[in-house]
Amino acid sequence: MIIAKTKRFENIRDMLEGSQNVLVLGCGTCVAVCLSGGDKEVGILASSLRMAGKISGKDQVFTEHTVERQCEWEFIDEIQEKVKKNDTILSLGCGVGVQALSERFPEIIVLPGLDTEFMGMPEKEGVWVERCSGCGNCLLDKTAGICPITRCAKSLLNGPCGGSAGGKCEISPDTPCAWQLIIDRLTAWGKLEMLDEVQPPRDWSTSHAGGPRRITSQDQQGGK
Repeated sequence: MIIAKTKRFENIRDMLEGSQNVLVLGCGTCVAVCLSGGDKEVGILASSLRMAGKISGKDQVFTEHTVERQCEWEFIDEIQEKVKKNDTILSLGCGVGVQALSERFPEIIVLPGLDTEFMGMPEKEGVWVERCSGCGNCLLDKTAGICPITRCAKSLLNGPCGGSAGGKCEISPDTPCAWQLIIDRLTAWGKLEMLDEVQPPRDWSTSHAGGPRRITSQDQQGGK
């Protein structure tokens, strides 16, 4: 899922300078799970903004709402009437949600209340870790289900480097060496010889280096 965190309150207040009617809009999927953009977070942030406004003497009105997903038209189209009553949307969604709202409602100012961090998973309660960079050319079949693009600090395709020690990456003693994890798992499987195959230089055109990406489903388009 997409992991995000709330921007500093002071930064949000600065962004809202000059806004009168603000819709604090949450997203009920990824960012709700990582406790940054669901109903609860929308309520807390809106209440804090109202209180700060009263203290500073600013006459701003904050309304609250959460859609199931900010990145899909069918869910944000449902709030058109609510949006029209505001001059600003403070999005508690990922960067995709912010851009989708801006595209659907170009006449409304849309501001990001969150910093989008990465695609990841919960490691333990309250802790999320990055696991995928969306590089567009997955090689997890060759690396025992451990992504070296994301989990190796150098994104090495043929590792490990000479900087790891004791199974830890040189960037931090708290960071496992991704290639040591790969070696350990392949060894346990009895398939360490898989690493004898040298991986060619990466074709980064499948990643962001090739510009914005698009996937088209022929099935959903009726085979056209």
